[in-house]
Amino acid sequence: MSAFVRVASLAELEEDTPKRVEVDGTPISLVRTEGEVFAINDICSHANVSLSEGEVEDCAIECWLHGSSFDLRTGKPSGLPATQPVPVYPVKIEGEGPDAAVLVSVTQES
Repeated sequence: MSAFVRVASLAELEEDTPKRVEVDGTPISLVRTEGEVFAINDICSHANVSLSEGEVEDCAIECWLHGSSFDLRTGKPSGLPATQPVPVYPVKIEGEGPDAAVLVSVTQES
């Protein structure tokens, strides 16, 4: 069973601006884009750098160091030099309006 943890409110997430949070020691980049909120591991699979420092465009986050982009829905890279995906995590929104809670689960299903 997945354990969801509150990490932010919707009001804390600016459109297309990644926000770095941590859940149970796991660094996560939260992204609000195209009417949805995504949670993707914050560490690039090519270089050990924070993805939350990169740009968001077309439902992808770009690593600022070498330019690899990762699909926010799947974690799959869409450009070299990265060849390995990064984990994505389920997100739930509880409540209404800007004060709605954003919850993320990093627990693996068994």
